[in-house]
Amino acid sequence: MKRCLVVCLTAVLAFAAPALQAQVNTRAYAPENLRTLSVNDQQRVIAQEYAEQSNGRRIPDDQMRFYLDQVNRSNWGFSRIKQDIATSLRGTGGWNGGGGNPWPGTNPGHTSVVRCESNDNRQRSCPTGWSSARLSRQLSNTRCVEGRNWGSRNGSVWVSGGCRAEFVQGRGGWGGGGGGSNYNVTCSSTGNRTQTCAWDGRQGRPVVIEQLSGSACVEGRSWGYRGGSVWVSNGCRARFGVR
Repeated sequence: MKRCLVVCLTAVLAFAAPALQAQVNTRAYAPENLRTLSVNDQQRVIAQEYAEQSNGRRIPDDQMRFYLDQVNRSNWGFSRIKQDIATSLRGTGGWNGGGGNPWPGTNPGHTSVVRCESNDNRQRSCPTGWSSARLSRQLSNTRCVEGRNWGSRNGSVWVSGGCRAEFVQGRGGWGGGGGGSNYNVTCSSTGNRTQTCAWDGRQGRPVVIEQLSGSACVEGRSWGYRGGSVWVSNGCRARFGVR
């Protein structure tokens, strides 16, 4: 009887092992439209995707909040989030503490936007090939202040203290006409209300030159440009200028 039990149990385990292994190796299903999932499930699949791309690292809380915001306000699909996670990890030199390379296949001197992120408050340096850089889009809830937790030097941009942002080449670096304009507009969202500020469209498209608020100024979420005006909301207060 005992011999029969051992033989039967061995047969059952041998039959189940491939199925169990396949289940372990199968990535969790996530629909392209994450809005069909509950918020908890959205967090679960995004966290799992980040962990899989970073060899087990936990996604930063502010990055998770940013993705949830994009899913539920801007209709980002799962493929867009996967691509952004990959770009994020490459832009910081990766989760293994590398040197901070721009996106593969690009020449640092010809990359229009470079993302650099200070994860776990550690300092990162990301090569750009530019003589100077300007903050284009803040991604972190931590306020990015030039000279305090970000700056540019020797053809690179550096970040620290939790600053995560996208940077563009500084004025005068393109070799084209029209650079070096001092035109700027300060726009403030008081009481988290939406505020619009007039913008001279002849100056070109506005970018954040300096964030003045503790609340993150993120394009498309808390500030934007339309119809000759800059708009801000959710407590964003910033100085806007031109590239």
